[in-house]
Amino acid sequence: MSRIGKKPVPLPQGVKVKMAEGRLTVTGPHGTLSQLMPPRINLDIGTKEINFVPQDESRLSRSYWGLARTLAANMVTGVGVGFTQVLELVGTGYKVEAKGSSLVFNVGYSNPVDFPLPKGISATVEKATRIELKGHDKELLGQTVAVIRALRPPDAYKGKGIKYAGEIIRRKVGKAGGR
Repeated sequence: MSRIGKKPVPLPQGVKVKMAEGRLTVTGPHGTLSQLMPPRINLDIGTKEINFVPQDESRLSRSYWGLARTLAANMVTGVGVGFTQVLELVGTGYKVEAKGSSLVFNVGYSNPVDFPLPKGISATVEKATRIELKGHDKELLGQTVAVIRALRPPDAYKGKGIKYAGEIIRRKVGKAGGR
């Protein structure tokens, strides 16, 4: 039995859900998301919540049960409230600035790196070393944050690079003194 699949997904005020041809569409104040739902799962859409019921007791149905519930919950949360990720730049001279719908990074390369933001993702630069990215699609936001972090991943020796807020970088010792 899936413990996650058993939980209903509550629908906040202003969020509308409909299912057509295996595709779940969720509309809310922050936008519209559509996702193809896994097979073998039936959705019971009410006015206040969505319940998920597997078609049979096979292993595959139980596997998809929790997945379907999590996908729907992420969509409902995204269009209702939205998601936020924060990145920090650590290093001497590392900074970022917002120019229109793109971010310009100075992260130790000879030229600045221009990163255009995908549609649906917005960024605010709080300080020159802190970026807050917002979006209603959790998957797109996570992918965007991962690509930005890959521009200059944190170094294990000096700790310099782009890291998630609150991420702890395990530092390595480096060379021992010369003999």
